[in-house]
Amino acid sequence: MNIPAELKYTKDHEWVKIDGDIATVGITEFAQSELGDIVYVEIETVGETVDQEEVFGSVEAVKTVSDLFMPISGEILEFNENLESNPELVNSDPYGEGWMIKVKITDASQIDSLLDAAAYEGIIH
Repeated sequence: MNIPAELKYTKDHEWVKIDGDIATVGITEFAQSELGDIVYVEIETVGETVDQEEVFGSVEAVKTVSDLFMPISGEILEFNENLESNPELVNSDPYGEGWMIKVKITDASQIDSLLDAAAYEGIIH
């Protein structure tokens, strides 16, 4: 199971890449493998400020729909539009081309509440 050390994680299986005051968010390899083949990613919160742990969208797989939870409070700046026509990128490249949103962080202190790779690995094993 791939759990990149440079990323932060949530107990809800989102990953976060921090770059200054911008966070890129997606779901982990573990999450996409549990969901199965992803057929649709719905994000209707672009331009909105969403609080930590609030729902920012959903992922639809063949057998289930799963909510996506904000790992960190902020304004959703961008949705990965490649996912509209290629939602399977979340399966094939969850930490790269399968990213979901970019967020302008409004409370940097929340970064400390995110899990590191070792702590996240402890949750899924």
